[in-house]
Amino acid sequence: MSRRVFGTEFLSAGLVQDITDFLAAYGLWGLIALTFAEASFLPVFPEVLFIPMALINPTLALFYALAATLSSTAGGLFGRWIGLKAGRPLLERLASGRKAQLLENWFQRYGGWAVGLAALTPAPYKFFTIASGVFGVAARPVILGSLFGRGTRFIAEALVIMLAGEQAEEFLARYADELLLAGGLLLLAWVLWRQYLKNSKTG
Repeated sequence: MSRRVFGTEFLSAGLVQDITDFLAAYGLWGLIALTFAEASFLPVFPEVLFIPMALINPTLALFYALAATLSSTAGGLFGRWIGLKAGRPLLERLASGRKAQLLENWFQRYGGWAVGLAALTPAPYKFFTIASGVFGVAARPVILGSLFGRGTRFIAEALVIMLAGEQAEEFLARYADELLLAGGLLLLAWVLWRQYLKNSKTG
């Protein structure tokens, strides 16, 4: 399996497998717990559980995608709350000074859509949810960005599994990052186009 999709950001493969095995025993509730935690503090990609569960029962793939989207959005709000309470010192512990400044620039330019971009792409989503609290982004844009980004991500993966069956695992392991990045670029282009239209009207 490709570590890009099924791996981790910081944890060893063995520890990720232990976490996955533990949560897998709880089925849907394990998926909900993982997607919530990944959106706010746990450095494990949600696909480690979501994709195997969907492959085992493709008829429930879209249901799993919906549950993962809602749980991840709730986790994003929890990450935002962590950022509100802990402030910039926590963000700078998670990200270097340069990366923290880059996050601030993204939020200044794109607002809550920065969360949406991270939710859709392989970017570390929890950094963006925590940063949204640090930089005072309102809850509504975080909710909308998370629903759009995570919904698009999980539903797209679910559809691939429903259409390709067992072959979907190899396809997603090989191409998921590229597809997610392409989706993120499309979303970024749409956000920039909206800003351009808005500036044109006010100008």
